Amino acid sequence: MVETEHDVALEDTDRLHGRSALVNNVKAATALAGAVRSTLGPRGLDKMLVEDGGPATVTNDGVTVLEAAKVEHPTARLLISTSSAQDRAARDGTTTTVILTSELLQNALELVRSGVHPSIIMNGYQIALAESLDEMGRISRTPRDDSELRAVVATSISGKVDSAVGRHLTEIAIEAAEELDGEDGGHDLERMRVKRLLIKDGGTLDSEVVRGLVLPKSRMDVASPADSDGGRIAIIDGGMESPELELDASIEVTSTEALRGFHERSRERMREQVDLLASLEIDLLVVRDGIAEDAATMLTDAGITCYRRYDREDLELLSRITGAAMVRDARRVRTEDVGTYTSRSERSYSGVKHTRIDGPEGGAVTVLIRGSSPSVREEVKRAFDDALGVAHRLSRDSRILPGGGGTQTHLARHLRAYAPSQSGREQLAIEAFAAALEIVPRALAENSGLDPIDEILELSAAQAAASEGGAWIGMDVVSGDKVRMDEAGVFDPLFVAHHALAGATEAANSVLRIDDVLWAKQDAQTPDWQSEMED
Repeated sequence: MVETEHDVALEDTDRLHGRSALVNNVKAATALAGAVRSTLGPRGLDKMLVEDGGPATVTNDGVTVLEAAKVEHPTARLLISTSSAQDRAARDGTTTTVILTSELLQNALELVRSGVHPSIIMNGYQIALAESLDEMGRISRTPRDDSELRAVVATSISGKVDSAVGRHLTEIAIEAAEELDGEDGGHDLERMRVKRLLIKDGGTLDSEVVRGLVLPKSRMDVASPADSDGGRIAIIDGGMESPELELDASIEVTSTEALRGFHERSRERMREQVDLLASLEIDLLVVRDGIAEDAATMLTDAGITCYRRYDREDLELLSRITGAAMVRDARRVRTEDVGTYTSRSERSYSGVKHTRIDGPEGGAVTVLIRGSSPSVREEVKRAFDDALGVAHRLSRDSRILPGGGGTQTHLARHLRAYAPSQSGREQLAIEAFAAALEIVPRALAENSGLDPIDEILELSAAQAAASEGGAWIGMDVVSGDKVRMDEAGVFDPLFVAHHALAGATEAANSVLRIDDVLWAKQDAQTPDWQSEMED
């Protein structure tokens, strides 16, 4: 039998196509979702991540678990990317996104086995998504007071830390977010503008917000004053050192006079730079690179306190709070480049000198995160990052939804009533979408030790029996009672639920579009062009 060109081209490739490809992809998604499903909710469990020969990390954060996992399957990596995108956009809902995607794929597989084409399922999922997003907008509302706003932030970190720590992190996250109120600088604005330092001293409840810039730095010359009540500041995005030769060359000096002259010229150049800074009445100098010892002595004699080896990101924060412009060369500093600071002080934390600089412009804060051990501090930092991200985004979109599985249960009920409006097989996909939404209250019940089937049925019945506001009835995971979530203080931000549902649907449809998976048996190699030309 003669091989076709198609067979020859794939002779070094394993191939899965059709339903086999879908089954394989759904298995990968299900396995990944199973790794984080038990972390969902205030009573979710922690995961221990163990590196090869390294320290272990204990965390309840879904995206941290997924990004640390060693995953080879491309579908699983797609879900991890979806979870990471949810984290960047909303800072919460990463676990919800993954388990929703997995459930959507499992329900789609059942429909495919029943003879429904994947294209029909994808179309039905898109219809269900659009209707769900509209319905979420209809049932959402804005917080009535500051206590509800705090409850939204507290819900986002519930289960990641204990209740007392959660309340404290909520307060400092809202305080830090107020500094960024009204600003729009992309998804990572709050992480770029809020400096986070891990401090060994004290307990977690001693964590605090400092409305200024605190860095583990000490002044270069101890002869200069450690504290200052304010003054003028210059920021150099470079260094004050003698330039080094960029060529691999050597210089032979035949006389001590020539060597002395060389050093004198170098000192003279440093003297010119220091004199320029002194003429601008600079009190504080901060540079990104190094400062020569001779220059440091001259600066101290001129009454200028200097700091060196600052990261570029820290210089940008310092520039913002002081109004000073970053200049590449000290010889190019002009009057308009000079900023002002209101105070400077040094303090020792855990035996390490830290410098605090306050500026009149504001717009940057430092959060000192404390804890009894490195693992505790890291987990508190992750929880604070989530709380800060949610608090910052609430200033742009403050609409909220009921938590405790109330939103998902209501949407499932709504979609089941909406499905008959579609005359085609999309109706089946919409019902599958509705069933997938119930994975959230089901997982919450399982992680709380409750029976998931009973809880979902009771919650659905309680919402249907309510004369008004049934959508706001959710599950109290501690007692198992069905109560109004606005009275219990359990809320989900609309932007978190919106992005999670849209991201999960997009990821599920991306997998459903795949009907061929080709696994190369050989690694890609660089072609031997010379041999081919000779042939």
